[in-house]
Amino acid sequence: MNKKTQADLLSDDLNADPSLNNDSVSLSDPAVSNSPLLAQASEPKPTFRLTPMFEQFLAIKEKHPNDLLFYRMGDFYELFFEDAEIAARELQITLTSRSGNTDNKIPMCGVPHHSANLYLAELLNKGYRVAICEQVEDPKTAKGLVKREVVNVLTPGTILENLNIEPKGNNFLGALFWDVENSDKTNPKGAFAWLDCSTGYWTGLSSKNISELWQWVIKMQPRELVIPDFQLSAFKIPEPIKNSKIQLVRVPLRSYFNFKSAEKKLLEVQGVAELAALGLEEKPELARACVALLTYLQQTRKNTQIPLQAFKPLDQNKYLVIDEVTERNLELFKRMDGSKGSGTLLHVLDNCLTPMGSRLLQERLHYPFKDLEQITEIQNAVKYLLENQGLRLRLQKILSQVQDLERLSTRIHVNRTNPRDVLALGTSLACLTNLRRLLENPLNTSIISDNSETTPKNEPLAYPTATDVGGMNLPKALQTLLKKWDDLSDITSLIKQALVNEPPIQITEGGIFQTGFNKELDELIDLTEHGTQKLNELLLKEQEETGITKLKLGQNRIFGYFFEVPRALVGQLPERFTRRQTVANAERLTTPELKALEEKLNLATDRRNSLEYQMFQDLRERVASVWTRIIFMASVVSALDYWQSLAEVGHKNKWVLPSLHSGFELEIVAGRHPVVEAIQGRSNFIPNDIYLNENKRLIIITGPNMAGKSTVLRQTALITILAQMGSYVPANNAKIGIADRIFSRVGASDNLAEGQSTFMTEMMESARILRQAGRNSLVILDEVGRGTSTFDGLSLAWAIAEDLVQRANGQVRTLFATHYHELTALEGKISGIANMNIAIKESGGEIIFLRRLIPGPSDRSYGIEVAKLAGVPAQVIQRAKAILAELEKNNAFNTKITLRNETQLLLGLNSKTKILPDEQLVKTQETVLIDKKQEQALNLFQELKELDCDNLSPINALTLLIDWKKRWK
Repeated sequence: MNKKTQADLLSDDLNADPSLNNDSVSLSDPAVSNSPLLAQASEPKPTFRLTPMFEQFLAIKEKHPNDLLFYRMGDFYELFFEDAEIAARELQITLTSRSGNTDNKIPMCGVPHHSANLYLAELLNKGYRVAICEQVEDPKTAKGLVKREVVNVLTPGTILENLNIEPKGNNFLGALFWDVENSDKTNPKGAFAWLDCSTGYWTGLSSKNISELWQWVIKMQPRELVIPDFQLSAFKIPEPIKNSKIQLVRVPLRSYFNFKSAEKKLLEVQGVAELAALGLEEKPELARACVALLTYLQQTRKNTQIPLQAFKPLDQNKYLVIDEVTERNLELFKRMDGSKGSGTLLHVLDNCLTPMGSRLLQERLHYPFKDLEQITEIQNAVKYLLENQGLRLRLQKILSQVQDLERLSTRIHVNRTNPRDVLALGTSLACLTNLRRLLENPLNTSIISDNSETTPKNEPLAYPTATDVGGMNLPKALQTLLKKWDDLSDITSLIKQALVNEPPIQITEGGIFQTGFNKELDELIDLTEHGTQKLNELLLKEQEETGITKLKLGQNRIFGYFFEVPRALVGQLPERFTRRQTVANAERLTTPELKALEEKLNLATDRRNSLEYQMFQDLRERVASVWTRIIFMASVVSALDYWQSLAEVGHKNKWVLPSLHSGFELEIVAGRHPVVEAIQGRSNFIPNDIYLNENKRLIIITGPNMAGKSTVLRQTALITILAQMGSYVPANNAKIGIADRIFSRVGASDNLAEGQSTFMTEMMESARILRQAGRNSLVILDEVGRGTSTFDGLSLAWAIAEDLVQRANGQVRTLFATHYHELTALEGKISGIANMNIAIKESGGEIIFLRRLIPGPSDRSYGIEVAKLAGVPAQVIQRAKAILAELEKNNAFNTKITLRNETQLLLGLNSKTKILPDEQLVKTQETVLIDKKQEQALNLFQELKELDCDNLSPINALTLLIDWKKRWK
């Protein structure tokens, strides 16, 4: 497949059919997209005359050049040419060949259709797209070659089937749009929208900053990102995108992101009259991103109409914004090594019993609330469930029986389902009545579930009493749920009456419906399941009427069912018996009644299978018609599950309910890191206090490596996030001023692929914080400026601390861990800065980490002692101590700056910085420096008099001090 030039792409775009009634999807070329198929596939070009089957295959393949074509032949999906070579290699299956009309061999491999999902999941997980080509006419009635068509294109971001979708996670398809055509305007805009096809959930946001949109792409991690083809030259794709599993899908701009068609299509899909109902009336760029998602779905899912929930733009003003760097640094979803599970905050919090609850938990962890009233409602619901353990346990018992309502109902709606899915949905919906009864009557201990007898005897449920419940007054959030409750009893009853307890997977082989549900089906079931009995009954009847006990019943493939009687007794049979065959010593005969029964038996199975198939389609359509109701109740169940999960975590870990307010103050008493505590145990974790207010806005934390500075920083941010999720927090007491954003700069990393050193990465993260931090932001900084020379790093750390403490009129809360002890001198000199350190104990030349955060600065770094603990050889440690002692003695490398009152004028602090009053600063008659050499003292004094402190920056002040030190030691 030849790569297209930019002119070709532009031509494709201008000539694209806006109606998109073709089968092709314009994808990116291998240089841009990280789809493995695009980098390897080429169109097959056989050099011999093809059979009709191969002509059909190539005609279909031509429309799907970038997809692996699963071509249905009988009970197998076959792949040919390069598709076969790729599939055989990736799936580790045998590659065979098929002969053409000459000696040429065509590469070929295949997989059984009944187990195809296993292979499809593996291919999708590796980033391939798969076109499913099925027979679309009955082979029995087809004239010539059976007609085939691509009925579905499976891509990583559009999966509906239960393949490799993470059960408790989302599988997003994203679309990014930046208004390149209007980029010369003063206010260019763009948008990013994302959609989970399997649940119908979608949202998005607009921004005037392209880097912010990329941040959200990295944060939400869509499996595929639809992007206009020649927009890629308009901005640089971030390296994290290139190195991620996100596949960039290039599409024509005008046919996918057309605003005129966007409005019409969005209104039609969402069933509204105007864009204002979707919050898109003033967001044309977001509407264009949304319609790109719809168009891509139309191209890949063919005629399948995927149901979508109501679109709601993500209003960042309503949520605590946590950028993707902070999510990574705080290990909210993944550990720093990229792995999931233990070691993440999600793992600690997820006690959800339904997939919907887990997805809601992840959503709240991505962007917690910022509205105090909304958070308080969640807190009250969580508190109610925590304090009423018996109620919570019964709620958990019922929730554990609820399967994925969102994905089950979506698969049923798009006819990608089987009878077991429908039965699972019905069983799950049956739990809604018990949930409602439980919330309406919390004291009724009989309401547990339909299978309450299965509760283990060694795990008795602790049912509440009227006294320990305190009246059982439901909090507002639970009352709101009950007001809108829908038991869906009509659908539950229908499914229960219709389906057998253990239906088959296939919908074409019968055995799906119960007797009594359909009269016609009952007759067919009776025939198919009791046919032998009816034949025996007919035989007994004829024996009695003829009086011939030697009359027997037989059957073969040629004549079917027949009566057999000895030849000597044939004359005694009535006229209704007709001869069919003569054998040795016997005659085989039939009767009209036997013929009628035989015909019924022969046709009953086919008729039953056909009838049950049609009945199942009718049942599926009936269930699909209430998809909106099911999705709403799925959101209700997910909220209940989310709240009980937070209550369970708070109860199990003995956390406390924080007090939130809209002010600046943040007070955490005996705070703990929730993840570290979960791994080490509470008894092994030493808690610490953090207190920030108007007079203590930036805390400089010093102490040795490994002492726990980073832990204190992270736990403060995590406790704030938990509080704004409505959760209990790991502390003895907490008062949290609501944060609008949380920023972190933690640890050392590089990006060598993009030519970025550790220091460059550190400065880029710091730059983002300094540009975006605003009122009520919480900033945690760890070791800023360590990647460059001492004076450069110290100067940068100093300037950053100075900027943060006065940013947004002093409304930014900052924790600043550092090894630059020089910064500790800022306490008392700049309003709002305070020192704290992680205490250690020295004993016999060894250090013991006390992990306790105490007021004041640390006296030194103890780097050599930490190196000793790390296992550095003894001779190296001894040599390092000797060198340090020599350096300190000769002051050859001592860069520590002591800020006495007399030297404050030398600092040249920013004129905006508030400096605390100091009476000694006006005592100009005192000697500034005392030196044995009077001339040097006079020269220094003269320079001091001429110094312009108002316009002297910190770095210039340090440079001046170095110069003085060289001249006048």
